[in-house]
Amino acid sequence: MYDTTSYAEESFAFAPFDYHGKALCIPLKKSVFFETEFILNTIDKNDIIINEDLQTKKNYCKQVKKAISVIKSSNASKIVLSRKKEIDLKQFDISILIKRLLNLYPNAFRYIWYHPQTGFWCGASPEVLLEMERISFATMALAGTQRVKKDAIPYWNFKELNEQKIVVDSIAASLQKVASVIRTSETYNYQAASLVHLRTDITGTLKEGKNTLSMIASILHPTPAVCGTPQDYAKSYILDNEDYSREFYTGFLGPIYQKDSCSKLFVNLRCMKIDANIATLFVGGGITIDSEPESEWEETQHKLQTMLQVIYPML
Repeated sequence: MYDTTSYAEESFAFAPFDYHGKALCIPLKKSVFFETEFILNTIDKNDIIINEDLQTKKNYCKQVKKAISVIKSSNASKIVLSRKKEIDLKQFDISILIKRLLNLYPNAFRYIWYHPQTGFWCGASPEVLLEMERISFATMALAGTQRVKKDAIPYWNFKELNEQKIVVDSIAASLQKVASVIRTSETYNYQAASLVHLRTDITGTLKEGKNTLSMIASILHPTPAVCGTPQDYAKSYILDNEDYSREFYTGFLGPIYQKDSCSKLFVNLRCMKIDANIATLFVGGGITIDSEPESEWEETQHKLQTMLQVIYPML
C-alpha cells in the first residue's frame, strides 16, 4: 500500500473527504502503464426512475431544516448536506461501465479506481480543486444546480446567486494566505452532463515558498462547494450530523507530476462505489438561509441521474 503527504512523486492520488494531509496513491514507478486509442461514441440518455423510500426523503428534509436553523443562528453561512443511495445491480460488468462512463461525459474528469483499502470507485467530476504549474494556480467555484432545459437560458434565483458568492468569497479569502495575485472571472453557466451550474474561475500567482501542492490542497479542501463555510465549523457539523460516512465522496483525486510543477486535482463528485452487485451513489447540495427542503431533495434526485446513466444496463 502506498500513500503520500508530500505529493512529490509522480503518482495518482486519492484522498477522502475527512482529509488530514495524507492521501492514498498509486506511484507511476510501481505501475504498469499503457495507452490506447479511444473513439467517442454517442450514447442516448433517458430519465431513470428509481424508487425512493418516503422515510429517506423525510429524514433528508429534516436534516435540511436543522441546517437552516443553524445557519439562521449565524454559526455558518453555508452547510453542504449529502446522502447515499444503494442500488442493486443485476450483474456488474466493468466493460459496460467503462464504455458508458467515458462516452457519456466527455467533458468531465472520468476515472476508475481500485485499491484494496478503498474498494472500487468511479466517477465523472465537473469540478477542478486545483491546477498548478510552477507558481501559477487555477481553481473554480461551482455552485447552484439546475436541469438543462433545451433552448432555455437558466434563471438563477437569489438563493443560488448568493450561494455562488459565498463560495467565491470563501475560496479567495483562503488563497490570500499563499497567493500574491488572485483573479476571479465573471460567473457563467457551466453544463455538466444533464445539469447546469454557476461557475467562477479563480486564478493567480503563489507567493515564494508557498507553492507546494500539499499546502494548497490542504487550504482549499474541503471547498465551500462540498463542505460549507466557515470551513472548520461546516466540516465538524457534517461529521457530527450526516448519518453515514462520505468516505472518498467529496474528497479529491488526480495525477501528480514532476514535484508539484504540473498537477491537476479534482473534487470527487458525481461518483459511486461498487461492491459486489451493489452500487452506492453519493449526492448532496449546499444549504443556505434561503434553502427550501423540498427543492434541496429534488436537486439530489437530479444529481443521481449522472451515475444512474452509467449503470443503466445493469439495473
